[in-house]
Amino acid sequence: MSIEASTETPTEALPEAGLEVHDLHVRYGRVHALRGVSLNVKPGEIVAVLGANGAGKSSLLNTLIGLQPAAGGRVSYGGADITGWPPSRRIRSHLVLVPEGRRIVTSLTVHENLMMGAFTRPDRHAATTEIAAIYERFPHLAARRHLAAAVLSGGEQQMLAIGRGLLAAPRLMMLDEPSLGLSPRLTSEVFALLRELHRQRGLALLLVEQNTHKALEIADRAYVLELGRIVMAGAPAQLRADPSLRDAYLGGAEKCQGAAS
Repeated sequence: MSIEASTETPTEALPEAGLEVHDLHVRYGRVHALRGVSLNVKPGEIVAVLGANGAGKSSLLNTLIGLQPAAGGRVSYGGADITGWPPSRRIRSHLVLVPEGRRIVTSLTVHENLMMGAFTRPDRHAATTEIAAIYERFPHLAARRHLAAAVLSGGEQQMLAIGRGLLAAPRLMMLDEPSLGLSPRLTSEVFALLRELHRQRGLALLLVEQNTHKALEIADRAYVLELGRIVMAGAPAQLRADPSLRDAYLGGAEKCQGAAS
């Protein structure tokens, strides 16, 4: 069974699930984390945001989902200005974040963690059907459905976090460092899953990732974020051909992969 899109009526009806970010600023006290960031994700598109630690990548996603208020600029989703919306309303509009570090609740069972993802959905029968599809797609989760999520390996926890995100019936899923802490084999499995979900559902993805090589393999377009600013943007082939990106990111990523293989 494949994981197909839900047929339930959206809680927040949107004509298209495109995302537009214009001149976004984020501050933490005196720290100016994002400085005029502008980007967009078209419906059904995979967009990667690349950058080193401290570039502002997590601040960007936390602001897009509403966990961090914007200090300036505008965020539009599906043609609506959502800059002031709370996270719950963004999730009901099918904008979903899979956070860095998975953020699963380890004291709850695997099944309870999945059910948390469906809390905004009015059609519980559709959610139950989709959970069954997720268990078929991830048999390791199915075998541990009644166990505390703490028993899962890092890769299994990442699959659980993605499954929980799918239960919110996303039309645009944002993922913050999905390969963090995973082996090269598990990283390849996660990226294969993202490609499959995109192909099956037409799911739009905004992917924040330090593994530049893997991110550019599946992305339609990418942005490079440095010290809170977008310094480069384009198609993967264009970015791979840029000497500064290749030396700063691709060369390092390929060396790391070679050492791990």
